[in-house]
Amino acid sequence: MKPITEEIADLRALPTDELVARYEAAYGKPPRARNREHLWKRIAWKLQEQRFGGLSSVARDRLEALIAQIDIPLAERTRTVTGRLSARPKASTTATLVRTWRGREIRATPVDGGFDVDGVLYRSLSAAARAITGSNWNGRLFFGLTDRKKAQ
Repeated sequence: MKPITEEIADLRALPTDELVARYEAAYGKPPRARNREHLWKRIAWKLQEQRFGGLSSVARDRLEALIAQIDIPLAERTRTVTGRLSARPKASTTATLVRTWRGREIRATPVDGGFDVDGVLYRSLSAAARAITGSNWNGRLFFGLTDRKKAQ
């Protein structure tokens, strides 16, 4: 029988497919990942466990006692969320945003469900800016609601 250090050194040299086969033999199921480093470490641990034994009975008892102390709320009703979400400022329904783009004056009026730009309803200012310019824009930046320095 080889010393355990030689067996572990031999594991490191094996190709991934061989490590997968050794993992399946050791654990009785295929690995979730095919990462070589992960596989050889898991197999090496299993070899050491088999050769030297697993956890001692004292360690196993202590682990069981610690697990018994954990109170995990399993029911959905027992979970709580702490903290408070800040409310987003709502768009004023009376403010019309005006922007001149390539000599054309563009007006974006907030309406229920988005913004009306030239009779077309857009869900967001960014969608409106994208339709106007043909490229991706931050809608608040395009219509002058955000300073470029603050946006970065």
